[in-house]
Amino acid sequence: MKKTITALISIIMFSLVLTIAAMVSHEDAAAIPAFARKYRASCSMCHVATPKLKAYGEEFAGNGFVLPDGEEPKRATIDTGDEDLFLMRDFPFAVRLDAYMRASDTETADADLETPYGLKFLSGGRVSKHLSYYFYFYAFERGEVAGLEDAYLHFNNLTGIDFDVLVGQFQVSDPLFKRELRLTFEDYWIYTLRVGDSRANLTYDRGLMLTYGSSIGLDLIGQVVNGNGIPPAENRVFDFETEKAFALRASQGVGPVRVGLFGYFNREKNEAGIQNEIWYAGADATVGGEKWEVNAQYLRREDDNPLFVGQPDKVTTDGGLVELVVLPQGDRSRWVGVVLYNWISGDLETHDLERITLGINHMAARNLRFLFEVTQDIDAEEPAFTLGAMTAF
Repeated sequence: MKKTITALISIIMFSLVLTIAAMVSHEDAAAIPAFARKYRASCSMCHVATPKLKAYGEEFAGNGFVLPDGEEPKRATIDTGDEDLFLMRDFPFAVRLDAYMRASDTETADADLETPYGLKFLSGGRVSKHLSYYFYFYAFERGEVAGLEDAYLHFNNLTGIDFDVLVGQFQVSDPLFKRELRLTFEDYWIYTLRVGDSRANLTYDRGLMLTYGSSIGLDLIGQVVNGNGIPPAENRVFDFETEKAFALRASQGVGPVRVGLFGYFNREKNEAGIQNEIWYAGADATVGGEKWEVNAQYLRREDDNPLFVGQPDKVTTDGGLVELVVLPQGDRSRWVGVVLYNWISGDLETHDLERITLGINHMAARNLRFLFEVTQDIDAEEPAFTLGAMTAF
């Protein structure tokens, strides 16, 4: 108890420092990351609260980082005199820096200064009429160089319809709810889950993503990926086997509601040739208005031999999340509230969890967000506190 009290005092002192910083930040400060610099516009054009996107920002990203409501401004490109050469006038480059202080009842430090927690370099833009790119390099993540995570080429509006192809590294769960755009330090745990000795989950993988958007609001997304994450190549080969993983999501929007179905299949082998078949099936939904949004996800995962033993032992895991985002002033909100509920329950009890997070975010500037959140693990006696700052420039 004394350790927890000391940790809370530390985090309160840090909170006062951040509060003062928020008060002295200019209320109308403009953000200057890559796209804001390119278009000479505020980050609020695409973001409701960095990094969470609003509808216009989602359309911008889905359009290959090209303005969805018209042609690119002439000032954004260089006139080379060659119609077959498209050059951006300035190379889009941005930096994101995250810093946190966390207090919880652990076996080591009850208060931890995670400053910095992450430092990433980002770039994205248009290469030609139908080709864009995006990547970020994690130069520092929890004390290590994580390297490239998202990194892909985006072929946009092929054959003259809303049909896109992404080639590279991305998260398998991106068509569901993007982990990189969440407002909480707390993760979406069902996407990160690896069962037993399996290498597969719904985070980063290498492969293809095909997307199609219909005029009636039906979106179809298919993926073909290696199914083993993004480990380094061995003998210049990234995959460990010939088998690939396949995923398919269909979603339909009707007014303020969007519902989706998701399926995934993967067949993996270990070095001894023992096989594990993996199935995911689930549903998701989003409903909201100008000042609030609710996201919900349910997934069931089945592994027929996740421990890779001679006598297969089937393992079933259920999980999901429910997230409420409150925007008091709509997409111009300076304060944003978040409630996030995570749960996982399966045959391997070591993966079970049930956690609820309450978070408050303050946009001190368009490119500076402070957050304070409390997470209570249902099986733990004491909650965990997180205080942090995220800025992009």
